[in-house]
Amino acid sequence: MTRRLRVLVLLVVMVLIAAGGLVVAWARHDDEEPVTILGTWTGQQAEQFESLLRGFGIPFRYQGTAAQREVLLSKVQAGEPPDVVIMPGIGELAEYAGQNRLKPLNGLYDPQEYGAPWKPTGTSSADVYWVPVKADLKSVVWYREGEKPANSPAPMRSWCIGMGDDGASGWPGTDWIEDLVLQRSGPDTYQDWVLGENGVTWGSAPVRTAWEAWAALLRQDRGAARHALLTDHRGVSDGRGLLFAHWGGCGLEHQGSFARSFYTAADARRARLTDSAPLLPGGGYPVRGHEVSGDFAALFSARPEARALVRRLASREGQQRWAELADVFSANRRVEPQGGTVERETAERLRTGPRCLDASDVMAPAVRDAFYEAVLLTIARVAAGQDPGIRGLLQDVQRVQDAQSAPGGDGGGAALKSVCSTR
Repeated sequence: MTRRLRVLVLLVVMVLIAAGGLVVAWARHDDEEPVTILGTWTGQQAEQFESLLRGFGIPFRYQGTAAQREVLLSKVQAGEPPDVVIMPGIGELAEYAGQNRLKPLNGLYDPQEYGAPWKPTGTSSADVYWVPVKADLKSVVWYREGEKPANSPAPMRSWCIGMGDDGASGWPGTDWIEDLVLQRSGPDTYQDWVLGENGVTWGSAPVRTAWEAWAALLRQDRGAARHALLTDHRGVSDGRGLLFAHWGGCGLEHQGSFARSFYTAADARRARLTDSAPLLPGGGYPVRGHEVSGDFAALFSARPEARALVRRLASREGQQRWAELADVFSANRRVEPQGGTVERETAERLRTGPRCLDASDVMAPAVRDAFYEAVLLTIARVAAGQDPGIRGLLQDVQRVQDAQSAPGGDGGGAALKSVCSTR
């Protein structure tokens, strides 16, 4: 730059400063702008997460909502997406990646610390767009200490079930269907169903018979089915979750490892878990694998502060600190589980044997929503004494999946190479 040009630039800056300090003020605003984060955790879970983030020393603003999909979509359409989103829906993230809205996470974590199916390299792209920052175990059943169930199918009256959610009612029912497909048919068939490969469709026998087994369980007690339809998955208003509310004498809860966050501290200490396979309707089945879920961080912004926050959150140190603060589980293999026997048992199942990602989380959002709706219709029809019409419901979901897979469709889960792993 010539001396004359330097003088000219200096004069322009001085004029602008004299006019109101706009240049200086705007630069300072950029430096101090907090990283915006959108997640699903609210209440105590949100408080614990914010406590973790404060330790990173990076200004942030966190918003937690159960209606995350709708909130995120509105922000994206308004041109004001959050810097960081943390969500369980890989299928939804795959759609945003396909629209070139996500920024690559390459170099922000050590991929060797994350084993399959957690290792975030499961798309056809060379870039990585999401990384698991929290893991949960499914394919388990919770029971009260001293009341361990027999290894045989449990009747409907034994199950504490709630389908309600603020933003996505019906998903607890999809966990039942998914677990039944996994335990009855094994990980290979489960993966073929989720990815729509090797002729395993929604109407295929592995999916249809699993659905029919679940409907048969519901038909055992129409009153319990009606109660499940109208009950929140987090329990009733007394804050004790489903398992400890003792509605109708139920004593088993088919729910992920996060269920304990819905119990009081005293109740959580009394909660025990066991594999779901022997207790599922139509069984008992051998344990063919465990369904797992996670919360995945993705970037809508390339701001250095946002990248630094994700780097610290996904690191072994960040994950270890969160496990200590909130009694959560990590997909990072270097993180030591916290707590006692239940925590060690959960961590062991998360890291060994066949594991498959939650099917509905991997599916394209439109397919996932159709899955939720079909579950709710099944329960509603059973509660009303009607034929659930399973074949018709499955045909409806298949049509949605076919539309997503057609040219011009959003695809979603089809971008993934695999959802199950034995390593």
